[in-house]
Amino acid sequence: MTTTSSPAVLQSVHNHVLYLTLNRPDVLNAANNALLLELLEGLKAAGRDPEVRAVVITGAGRGFCAGQDLAAVEERAGSFTEHIERTYNRVILQMRTLEKPVITAVNGVAAGAGASIALAGDVRLWSDAARFIEVFSNIALIPDSGSTWLLPRIVGYHRAFELMALAERVEPGDALRLGLCEHVYPAETFEAEVRAYAERMAARPTRALGLTKRALNYALTHTLEDALQHEAYLQEAASRLEDHQEGVSAFLHKRAPEFKGR
Repeated sequence: MTTTSSPAVLQSVHNHVLYLTLNRPDVLNAANNALLLELLEGLKAAGRDPEVRAVVITGAGRGFCAGQDLAAVEERAGSFTEHIERTYNRVILQMRTLEKPVITAVNGVAAGAGASIALAGDVRLWSDAARFIEVFSNIALIPDSGSTWLLPRIVGYHRAFELMALAERVEPGDALRLGLCEHVYPAETFEAEVRAYAERMAARPTRALGLTKRALNYALTHTLEDALQHEAYLQEAASRLEDHQEGVSAFLHKRAPEFKGR
């Protein structure tokens, strides 16, 4: 296992999984420029590294991410628009377009832009100590960092508006029911459960999963006819992968496949 650290994000790689741990626990991992830019660079590096086959984003201490650190607003150069486009938007787009599984492991509170980051994972794993809140309206701002795109697609327009307008806190049981997460694990075993899940995902055919992610993202904003054509195009690409040959061979020989992510 190799480990490197930075002031705002911890990085470690274990069994082909890159763990990006938001590391400002004294403020529930509220985001400042350093945290966002280091997170972005970690995600970019994951895309370049063939040894990384899945990514986990989680938080140190009691929080996942409490959103923008309001005490660090003076760091912002230029307008709100410029700040958001340079930081949060780039992080969310990198998460959604990285052609490897991105797992958000929500260990504690996910609020504001932290809620957006939690939603943007391909799979969302929650601790039973996690909480979700679209807190923007409490300071008379609108949800950003992708929440207005992500949340209605998960819970529907009307529930999304209510959660945003009233800044209601969502508990783990309700999150599971609403589809805000795929699994909820006990806090005391959360780290081990996340690791086991992530390693299971990393053992899958990574490049085929990347193409699957590309197909799903495309289908969200295109017609059925367009999606069918795009699927056919990507299926041709998938059929040329080494892992496809391995999968077929394993099926024919009645054995478990050993995917290499190639």
